[in-house]
Amino acid sequence: MQLMTDTDAKATLAELGARVRAWRARRGMTRKQLAHDSGLSERFLADVESGKGNVSINSLEATARALNITILELLQDAPRPALARLHHLLGRLDEAQLEQAYALLAGAFGLGDAQGRERRIALIGLRGAGKSTLGAQLAAQRGVPFVELDREIEREAGTSMNEILLLHGQAGYRRYERRALFRIAEDHEGGVVMTTGGSIVSERETFDLLQSRFYCVWLKASPEEHMSRVVAQGDMRPFDTTRGATSEAMEDLRRILVSREPLYARADAVVDTAARSVKQSLKDLERAVPVLVPRSKETTHAA
Repeated sequence: MQLMTDTDAKATLAELGARVRAWRARRGMTRKQLAHDSGLSERFLADVESGKGNVSINSLEATARALNITILELLQDAPRPALARLHHLLGRLDEAQLEQAYALLAGAFGLGDAQGRERRIALIGLRGAGKSTLGAQLAAQRGVPFVELDREIEREAGTSMNEILLLHGQAGYRRYERRALFRIAEDHEGGVVMTTGGSIVSERETFDLLQSRFYCVWLKASPEEHMSRVVAQGDMRPFDTTRGATSEAMEDLRRILVSREPLYARADAVVDTAARSVKQSLKDLERAVPVLVPRSKETTHAA
């Protein structure tokens, strides 16, 4: 009987380690970054992820907080934790309050702004897919502003991305990210093309917000092309190259892609830039997004 208990314990630790690893991949965080944000040692986290760690509730709390999730989200099997929290909240409301909640949600996330949403294009995907290059050219072709969400987050916080993460961690960064998204949507009713950070899809509430106000296009490429383009740019974030091994960075990239692919696939459209020139990819992107109808024609048609 004791042998079965030991076996179960090992299986539980292995499952917990896999969940920590998966959440870290979704966030695009290296183990070193997670150690810094959680206050836990990198060696301890390595043991946890390999299923060998002697895990306490406090260490789990610290890990979850650094990943900007709750400890319940780390432990539970629910595929959509935010939806589970919403169900819990709605379950405490009476019928009149439920009707009011429905009206509020329908107004905020319903189809009322569908036309405006399709004017605002958001490019998602990992670095190296061509978001900035193609985004700037698409914006010029459509005659609308081009913005980079990372720069707008810095503008919102009044400091650099590194300082935001250092001072406020992932949770603070995500708060500024949501504020920036609301502002960009409000400021660009006539249309905009926006690039986003690769990890935005791993934050469900933020991704839901993005999809409710922007037409999302996933720019994808093969892992090898992602890596070669990132190396050419000279910035290896979020890949861990502290040990100087490109093969390990490549392994990080593959893990992140596998973790995020189902989330990226929720986009309204997909454009594969693999083995395509910039000119070819731009044509593909132009075909993938809704036609931008001049606002004067929209008004005439509505009348």
